[in-house]
Amino acid sequence: MSKKATKSYKYNPNLKSINPEWKGNILFDNRFANGNIKDVGFSFFDILKWKFSKNDFKNGRKDEDYQLKVVHDDSFLISDKDVIVWLGHASFFIRINGVTILTDPILGSLPFIKRMTKFPIDKHKLKNIDYVLLSHAHRDHFDKRSMKILAKNNPNMKVLLPMELGKWFAMKGINFQEAAWYQQYEIPHKAKITLMPAQHWSNHNGYDYNMELWGSFVIEIGDKTIFFAGDSAYGSHFKTINSYFPNIDYAMLPIAAYRPDYIMKQSHMSPWEAMDAFTDLKAKTMIPMHYGTFNLADEYFGEPEEIMRENSDRLNIKILPAGETFEI
Repeated sequence: MSKKATKSYKYNPNLKSINPEWKGNILFDNRFANGNIKDVGFSFFDILKWKFSKNDFKNGRKDEDYQLKVVHDDSFLISDKDVIVWLGHASFFIRINGVTILTDPILGSLPFIKRMTKFPIDKHKLKNIDYVLLSHAHRDHFDKRSMKILAKNNPNMKVLLPMELGKWFAMKGINFQEAAWYQQYEIPHKAKITLMPAQHWSNHNGYDYNMELWGSFVIEIGDKTIFFAGDSAYGSHFKTINSYFPNIDYAMLPIAAYRPDYIMKQSHMSPWEAMDAFTDLKAKTMIPMHYGTFNLADEYFGEPEEIMRENSDRLNIKILPAGETFEI
């Protein structure tokens, strides 16, 4: 008979929660979970099946048929306008009311994962950053080399993290703050940033499976509310987020790395599921992300953007070339 897992909860006692009934994030045997779901639902044998199967790209088309459009213009860095600039994958530059934010910054290629498009600007020009939002520990979202560059060029920035992701930042002397879901970070600007749920999982070094939390973020500055999903499967949490934040202006949602289903469905969204999430959030504008930069799964590389363009007018989807300034 297998041993029953020990259940516990974790949160930051120094931060306030927007959900007074929330006990903190659930852990089983000191590993975080998606609510009462212990893991993401695929096995080691599923991984082997995937890795040794042939890729089945849509209609036999090859990845070389598609290239993400990239605009190399860094003028937004010296502007004082409110902007959103997609820098590729899940990396965004956001400025509202003079508060400057980066999300999941990946400033170049990754070990063993080729970057399919160039980073739009000189990464060393990313200065005067107030906050970095880091959604989880996976290497295509948390890149230590990128964080070292940002920390060197932005000594006063603060990194906002899910629970237990701060150990490396503490060792490097980088200012950070951790939160559980539904907790609001304590920051000095006239801004509110809240960690919210995501359905995903975590590891960075192979031995740390689900030892750090994952999440999404709601950013409230002035009269603007922005939702950054990080990485997530589709689930009921999007309706829950809407119940707390019913007036989201811009929802940044991942749309790629969804095939094969038996591996990806538990932690990523397809374009169709991302559109369902957008509908659940009742946001005004959707900004797709997590596509066109790293080839992480088996779908045809250009399919996610193709599907977004087919539905952009119907659902008010704003498709941004990487590096293009979107004034808000």
